[in-house]
Amino acid sequence: MTYVEDELTSQPECWTRAAEEAARHAAALPAAGERVAVVGCGTSYFMAQSIAALREDAGQGETDAFAASEFPRGRAYDRIVALTRSGTTTEVLDLLRAARGRTRTVALTADPATPVMDAADDVVVLDFADERSVVQTRFATTALTVLRAHLGLHTEAAVADARTALADPLPAGLVECTQFAFLGRGWTVGLANEAALKMREASLSWTEAYPAMEYRHGPISVTTAGTATWMFGEAPEGLAEQVGATGALWVPGGLDPLAELVRAQRLAVAVAAARGLDPDRPRHLTRSVILTPDALTP
Repeated sequence: MTYVEDELTSQPECWTRAAEEAARHAAALPAAGERVAVVGCGTSYFMAQSIAALREDAGQGETDAFAASEFPRGRAYDRIVALTRSGTTTEVLDLLRAARGRTRTVALTADPATPVMDAADDVVVLDFADERSVVQTRFATTALTVLRAHLGLHTEAAVADARTALADPLPAGLVECTQFAFLGRGWTVGLANEAALKMREASLSWTEAYPAMEYRHGPISVTTAGTATWMFGEAPEGLAEQVGATGALWVPGGLDPLAELVRAQRLAVAVAAARGLDPDRPRHLTRSVILTPDALTP
């Protein structure tokens, strides 16, 4: 079993513990009414997109998501939430240090022996969800679950659906597809983006992600037999039928959307195995992007 397989199967237990951590760290997490920016890089950026949409939809306050490198330094926020599995990512550390004394910051990380511990005002350590694999799975979904629980939106039904996602076989013919499109609405757009990234990283697949209503505005033109179109959450009316008419495989999202991401992670590993690839060693990638080693020193 690869590291990523082992790690992705542990997610139900990680999510249950994440809900406990949310209660323990409630004071460090955004309060209702605060103007918040959620930042990250790669997978963490896509989790930030989902968190921001969830928080705004819950009426908790204006919330934006940014890649850490693209954070608009001229904007004012009450709090910045940074997601960083490694605690060493250059762009995140630079942003947290620049915000010190001006904006309250909290970092969610997996490694307590890294510079982020000093760079952020508050830190939530999720070391039980750390990973040996370059490809992120459980840290990302666990960090999202902490924020989801903090908003009162996490339930044990999501954990049960994650167990189902791990136990049930993938749809017939899915692994053999040559093109994959992931669709979302609202907070699940970030999950769709992350599913596409997992497929690219682990299996070098041709993958795309879109807001579901945008799929008909051009992208569907390349959909055909051999395409799998996977919906995270409820599909817009008529879209399943329109995709089916192209000859593509339609994959409905019947589980909690975060559990659907677990299914997509399994697909990435399965496609990698079918192609003779090692998902623990994705091409050209490292566990953390460190652009300036000097930045690791406070």
